[in-house]
Amino acid sequence: MRLLRFLLLFLPLYIAAPHAAHARQITEYRALREPVVDRNGRALWAVRSFKEEGVPHRLVVDAATLQSYDLPAADLVPRKEEDFHATRLGRAVTRYTAPPYRLQNGGATRADSAVDGFFLTVDLCPSKRPFERELFEVAEALGHGKAVPVAVMVTGLWLGTHPDEVAYLKGEVAAGRLAVTWVNHSWHHHYDPKAPLADNFLLAPGTDLRAEVLQVEQELLARGLVPSPFFRFPGLVSDGAAMKLLGELALVPIGADAWLAKGEQPRRGSFILVHGNGNEPKGIKLALPLLKGTEVHLMPLAAAFAE
Repeated sequence: MRLLRFLLLFLPLYIAAPHAAHARQITEYRALREPVVDRNGRALWAVRSFKEEGVPHRLVVDAATLQSYDLPAADLVPRKEEDFHATRLGRAVTRYTAPPYRLQNGGATRADSAVDGFFLTVDLCPSKRPFERELFEVAEALGHGKAVPVAVMVTGLWLGTHPDEVAYLKGEVAAGRLAVTWVNHSWHHHYDPKAPLADNFLLAPGTDLRAEVLQVEQELLARGLVPSPFFRFPGLVSDGAAMKLLGELALVPIGADAWLAKGEQPRRGSFILVHGNGNEPKGIKLALPLLKGTEVHLMPLAAAFAE
């Protein structure tokens, strides 16, 4: 049994290796929470410590803007201790990982306050089906030459098996057509259609939730992508223990109030959920005409949380 669990956990890394030969080596990865300041005087929070090609690095978050950065540890110095929970990020983490705990769709499901726009969240669960490239192309048309914000909820297995699609998204960001918020969606995204929700997805017996979260962050960093301080549970299924772990890891859980394929209608401030991995064509069919509307304004996920 131990050997089987080892293979399930680490085999995807070896399968992906031929496509990831160019990837950076990320080692000694661990969670922490330390107030620091960078060379430009920005007050930041170091939330992960690791080595990148043998050089000490930190994954840091600006708790005021909710933006993440991968910075060399040598560029950071400690600063006076402050209350993380009093920051914008800390308040969001505390609020959305607190009880009561719902089995499905816990965490933030829409903007904290009234906003003049929508939040497009695209799930990339493990899949062998064609990538929904048209979804991103239609979204880009809304920008009229400016980068269009979209939250991409990515799994480790999808990252490891779709190098061309990852390269496409990176290219669109580099070209200034997309502004992607990279959201952790777990490594395996386990799903058993016969199991009840309470024993399914990340709640399946034997799941190492910490590994499911941290391995995706390492894979993103290895590919030059910076993980955001957000997490989406597979199936939107969670429990109190899972929420408490996100709180420990300084992550805000992201649900949705407009899962299009389930018939949920978006309103201003909605987190729109669609699948960009080919698994849910109904949602794409509904999303495309919505995005082609003349009054659609997409906003970055960070803008959903009160300052």
